[in-house]
Amino acid sequence: MISEIVVDVQSKEMNIAVLEDKNLVELQKEALNVEFAVGDIYLGKVKKLMPGLNAAFIDVGYKKDAFLHYQDIGANFISQQKYVKQAITDIKKLPTMQKASIYPETAKDGSIGDVVKVGQEVLVQIAKEPISTKGPRLTSELSFAGRYIVLIPFGDKVSVSSKIKTAEERARLRQLLTSIKPKNFTIIVRTSAEGRRVAELDHELKTLVKRWEDTIAKLPTASLPSLVYEETSRAVALLRDIYNPSFEHIYVNDKEVCDSIKDYVRLIAPGNEKIVELYTGALPIFDNFAITKQIKSLFGRTVTYKSGAYLVIDHTEAMHVIDVNSGNRAKGSDDQEQTAIEVNLAAADEIARQLRLRDMGGIIVIDFIDIHDNANKQKLFEHMTKAMANDRAKHNILPLSKFCLMQITRQRVRPAMDVNTTETCPACFGTGVVKSSILFTDSLERKVDCLVNRHHVKKFTLHVHPYVAAYLNKGLFSLSWQWKMKYSHGLKIIPDQSLAFLEYRFYDGDKNEVDMKDEQEIKG
Repeated sequence: MISEIVVDVQSKEMNIAVLEDKNLVELQKEALNVEFAVGDIYLGKVKKLMPGLNAAFIDVGYKKDAFLHYQDIGANFISQQKYVKQAITDIKKLPTMQKASIYPETAKDGSIGDVVKVGQEVLVQIAKEPISTKGPRLTSELSFAGRYIVLIPFGDKVSVSSKIKTAEERARLRQLLTSIKPKNFTIIVRTSAEGRRVAELDHELKTLVKRWEDTIAKLPTASLPSLVYEETSRAVALLRDIYNPSFEHIYVNDKEVCDSIKDYVRLIAPGNEKIVELYTGALPIFDNFAITKQIKSLFGRTVTYKSGAYLVIDHTEAMHVIDVNSGNRAKGSDDQEQTAIEVNLAAADEIARQLRLRDMGGIIVIDFIDIHDNANKQKLFEHMTKAMANDRAKHNILPLSKFCLMQITRQRVRPAMDVNTTETCPACFGTGVVKSSILFTDSLERKVDCLVNRHHVKKFTLHVHPYVAAYLNKGLFSLSWQWKMKYSHGLKIIPDQSLAFLEYRFYDGDKNEVDMKDEQEIKG
């Protein structure tokens, strides 16, 4: 299996696609300079206590107060609070972590009012991003994640991932980390640490400790509320979680992001940084790797997958519901049970892909085509379990019910990916009245004339739908050739699959969009 990552950096957002054998299996969209992302640490203020929920609402600067449950404050909350309070008041007299005072752990069945008070300053980390009408969910058990280990201040344990099966390797890692671990830090050893040398682990450990020290150093000058630690960039964070030697290429269309990814790969896998490549092609990067077309076909309400069978995916307030339909697959088949199990098995593969692709979380209910043989039901359950084995999100799959329904719970950390695959008509803007389409190229030529002769832009690209681009480039003396001769040799016509049929965009030589829409078009 060939694994690749394609990173599309736009002016306002970054899109990251993971491909397996050229098939899109994961898509991440993140606005640049995003706030309240998972992993960010804030110095917040307790706004109110909710004894009935055994929780507190914390002001971290979001439009709604964030939620901190008693179970999420961590066993060493008191030790952390004492240390943070001293750092805020007098950081010069702050002892090192190795000499910090450690207080008794908080009771597991205690009350929120016993440990926090209204107006208290608390150091908290985003555990779940704001979703729908809910504010962020917080934890006070701070953690700093690396490629091989996770560092948790105010503890003194070493835990090894249960996915490392070899007893000898688990013992080696536990003994190794115990010997190099600073006092008053807990370390969780990740699965990717298997087989790693002490120098690699020690280097990452020192990097994570430095992040904690830098966070504490910001507290005396931090206002309330304030961001004191920002999780690494989304591209690097995604790589940190999924990178493995099977990746053959990482393509990026932005030099700065490309350099940061290359530096990170060089850090975690010296010698492999050559797989990171800067994309400089004329086509949009997602179009070049056939990702745009896959997004259009995979994110609609109806998803066709094999031999005419299709899924219908709906999202309610409480859960996601997926209906499996055989479509034309059932026609001409005498063995209904066999047809049903074949369609269901193929559906399981596509559903596992869709869960990762859309990052669907919470409760997912799947209505498979009815099958009656218990052996086939078990086969479908095992197939779904295997199909979701590569899903990094925590999940739990229940066997089929008597009505052939399967229930899945999947960890929800970020809002589910919602990509609108419909397009607003760029010609009428929903009014139902359009200008004559034969005049479209005349309108484009006037805009090219205006750009060159009035705004004196000589080098620019015109992005249009592939059908329109084909028309403009058709023939020996094509329209695009005529425009170059008449106006500017710096004009390039770029087919862009993300645009609607009569939509267009102008970009200058620095790839900044130039707004050339008429006043009438803007009004719609």
